[in-house]
Amino acid sequence: MSPRTRNYSPWAYWMLRLATTEPRDPCPVDDPSAIPAWRDRCRARLLALLGPMPDRVPLDLEVLDRVDCGSYARESIVFDCEPTMSVPAFLLVPHARQEPGPAVLAQHGHGPGKSEVCGLGDDESRRAVEQHRGDYAHQLAARGYVVLAPDLRYFGERADRNPPDHYGCDLNLVHAVAAGANPLAQNMWDLARALDVLEQHPLVDPQRIGMVGLSYGGTATLFLAAWDERVRAAVVSGYFSEWRESHRVPWNLCGSQVLPGMLGEIEHVDLGALVAPRPLLIETGIDDLIFPVAGARREVARLAAVYHALGVPERLEHDVFDGGHRWNGDLAYPFLERWLSPDVG
Repeated sequence: MSPRTRNYSPWAYWMLRLATTEPRDPCPVDDPSAIPAWRDRCRARLLALLGPMPDRVPLDLEVLDRVDCGSYARESIVFDCEPTMSVPAFLLVPHARQEPGPAVLAQHGHGPGKSEVCGLGDDESRRAVEQHRGDYAHQLAARGYVVLAPDLRYFGERADRNPPDHYGCDLNLVHAVAAGANPLAQNMWDLARALDVLEQHPLVDPQRIGMVGLSYGGTATLFLAAWDERVRAAVVSGYFSEWRESHRVPWNLCGSQVLPGMLGEIEHVDLGALVAPRPLLIETGIDDLIFPVAGARREVARLAAVYHALGVPERLEHDVFDGGHRWNGDLAYPFLERWLSPDVG
């Protein structure tokens, strides 16, 4: 009698579960006539997964410091998002800006937070960021955009002290689950309030606000653009694929990148379909081991069917570049210039 096959590994358990999880209501890419009704259902699912949001509070924005960075000024600001939570951010305002124009919400990924995308740090860290093109907030401000770069919860100035063997995102998830909350939804709320900040700035045209982000910043960009239509154009870098692909990569996702019960309910392509018909550019490095290029190509091709069905195929772009898990920018900067121009409705 042969011994029974038994599993002791929680990782293998979840991989087996993942292999048998199928979308309950997949995007009907082969039936364009079904897409409008499906988008309504998908939006309702996203709202249900995000759960109830806090009540709005006054932003009570405060400028703490101002530094001249040559072509733009970098203001250290803080604003409130909940009665017991505030958001520190850098606001980059070009000196040449004299009237309302385009703005970008530039979201950092895992790392030191907003300082990285603004090109700050010691000489060694700045060189590393420049080499990997991660200073996209600085690059956008130098190109004439008003840029807001906030810290997400547990990053930058919002990072609590943790021992080296504890990860802030996962600790935050423990507290959130106990309280019936979700860190990704909390960050979505904070970023929606960041859009409020940009909308209210006298040098920003509210109809010309874009959003960009790498890695976890790409997560935040895709989710926020799907949820909040004030994001008029989006660049998602180093993230877009599908859950089945990304969950197979060990130690890939953190406690701030998931929603309870999302598997089988909403996919990357579904979120992209909610961004449509607004312009969306996706960056994928050929050597990105975290979000592999094969899955990205396959899912972008499916998403292209949605943009075709809505009559705007030119509004979806996929920049597949030589490199790994990093920001590229070669197509992103002209993409934003095109779609945030005053002539685009």
